[in-house]
Amino acid sequence: MDTTDMPLQAEMVELVPNGKHAATLTSSAVPSLAGDRFEENQTGVAEMEEFLPHGVEKKQTHFTDFEGKTSFGMSVFNLSNAIMGSGILGLAYAMANTGIILFLFLLTAVALLSSYSIHLLLKSSGIVGIRAYEQLGYRAFGTPGKLAAAIAITLQNIGAMSSYLYIVKSEVPLVIQTFLNLEEKTTDWYMNGNYLVILVSVTIILPLALMKQLGYLGYASGFSLSCMVFFLISVIYKKFQIPCPLPDQKENLTGILNVTSVSTSDYQNVLQTSEQDTCTPNFFTLNSQTAYTIPIMAFAFVCHPEVLPIYTELKDASKKKMQCISNISITVMYLMYFLAALFGYLTFYGHVESELLHTYIKVDPFDVLILCVRVAVLTAVTLTVPIVLFPVRRAIQQMLFQGKDFSWIRHIIIAVVLLTSINLLVIFAPSILGIFGLIGATSAPCLIFIFPAIFYIRIMPKDKEPLRSTPKILAACFALLGVVFMIMSLSFIIIDWATGGGKSGGSH
Repeated sequence: MDTTDMPLQAEMVELVPNGKHAATLTSSAVPSLAGDRFEENQTGVAEMEEFLPHGVEKKQTHFTDFEGKTSFGMSVFNLSNAIMGSGILGLAYAMANTGIILFLFLLTAVALLSSYSIHLLLKSSGIVGIRAYEQLGYRAFGTPGKLAAAIAITLQNIGAMSSYLYIVKSEVPLVIQTFLNLEEKTTDWYMNGNYLVILVSVTIILPLALMKQLGYLGYASGFSLSCMVFFLISVIYKKFQIPCPLPDQKENLTGILNVTSVSTSDYQNVLQTSEQDTCTPNFFTLNSQTAYTIPIMAFAFVCHPEVLPIYTELKDASKKKMQCISNISITVMYLMYFLAALFGYLTFYGHVESELLHTYIKVDPFDVLILCVRVAVLTAVTLTVPIVLFPVRRAIQQMLFQGKDFSWIRHIIIAVVLLTSINLLVIFAPSILGIFGLIGATSAPCLIFIFPAIFYIRIMPKDKEPLRSTPKILAACFALLGVVFMIMSLSFIIIDWATGGGKSGGSH
């Protein structure tokens, strides 16, 4: 049966993110919906009336069990924090292997594609009055669509949270070691990453993850973003403090030339030429590592599982307002990504490592500013975990507790089980990043490209937009692009594994 022929009342009792039914529908509400459901340019109030029918002298029925209360600014903080991942540390390495011009082109293309993808999600959501990714899948393809979306969200976000906590596990002991000015790592418990990641999860992440509404995390997201702004400022500052070439690079070159019989003039010419080559930026580069940077660039703006939950909790919500929030968040992250990559690359050029902070540590392992930057990055990564956990819990509720009212006990148990499972993976699976790199290469293209496009094609009525209309053709091309990205990402990972492991990194 075509999705456009589904009864309106069945459509209105779709499950919402927290499992509430629109139980107080009246017969008078249905005609109102039929007349307004396909209006695209409505105000926030009109849209809320379209989504939330109500009878005379009855309380409005919302698709969630609470009214949206999150401000515009807090929503921008939350979505920006969801976009920004630890992948910002690898963008300088990506620029070193693409060149400045190619990097800028790829970053701009991905930012625009991500904005278009969010547009498709919001437009599909506005058509049927659903603000849950999984329920859009159900509206488009029934139970298989809902399960596919829920599984993709769960795998993608569990992979992201695992990578964040893996960074905490590996970096916090090094930060403590640097802070205590220790040359060697000791066997004390506070230098054990396994204990520290559990401590951080219990004392910081779990309390934030237990909050009922995502909007309450706006302050934590704002602080997380300020930490990354501090990281960006430090990268720009260090560009003018660190010489090029680095002293050890110059010594290595001098040592090589000393064992070679060259005249003094030739020695100076070779030394000067080598320094120019080492400290000259490339604008367009293609090498064996360029292919590995494409997944990093392609998934730099992954935030789609969080878009609809943030939309749900937005005060005076409308599609136009949420699209504006998305565009601002993407633009801010676009600028931060480019500046961090540019100044990180212009500091070390071809010698930048896949993790930028590791390159600074090689220059001076006890640099106080870099120590503060590492603490700031760890703080930002830690505060991002609760944001990413919310869609996973919501997806689990959609799969396992369909139609159930909100329950604090269930809310807490799911968060505890998720964090416990992720901690166990981080502690006992040393190759977890490679495993979830594979998951991310399959789930991320689905969430960013494929699902928004095919959901839109399926949900948008044919009498409104025929299959051969320009918007649906563009959406089909967008889905095809997602399939191409998936094949490319899987190919890079397989090649990487077959060759014994490369320097490829993840986006989040």
